[in-house]
Parts: sequence; structure tokens; C-alpha cells
Amino acid sequence: MAQVLRVEWTDTAKHALRNIYEFHAEHAEESAFRIVTEIVEKADSIIYMKQFQVDDINPDYRRIVVGYYKVLYRVQDSVVKVMNVFPTRSDSRKLERL
Repeated sequence: MAQVLRVEWTDTAKHALRNIYEFHAEHAEESAFRIVTEIVEKADSIIYMKQFQVDDINPDYRRIVVGYYKVLYRVQDSVVKVMNVFPTRSDSRKLERL
């Protein structure tokens, strides 16, 4: 099984993480930090290209579900590219436009 060399976050995914942090920080900054850290650590833990499921809405991506968030990524030349992070409670049709 092919291994991943590194994990890269797109600007879109970084922006989504900032939004997630800011949303939760309005209520509890410690909780916001914990949520974002958990998302980043889970994505950074990918070591095999096919480690997580193919996304059922957009099969060009694989997904990781972390709490109430879905992390969408693709693997290119042994590099995981985290494309975006979405709340699982949002309208799934938004994911089709990636």
C-alpha cells in the first residue's frame, strides 16, 4: 500500500479552519482550539493514500469525519491535499460544487 509523503492544506481549507475557530471562539476559545486541533491532527495522521472513505457526494475526494466536520482531501503524487472542511450539518449540495 502506497504511503503518503506529506499533507498540504489549500488556502480554502485554511480559511475554513479559521472560520470554524472564530465561530466556536465566540462561545469558548478553549473549545475552538480543541476542535481545530483535532481536525488538523486527524488530517495530518493520514499515512496511506486510501486510508479513509471515498466521499459519497463528490467521489473525486476522500473524506474524514471529525466530530461535526467533514474534511475533504485528494491524493496527488503521494501528497495529501486537504481541499476543504465543511460542517456536516450544512447543505450537502454545496459539496457538489467543489
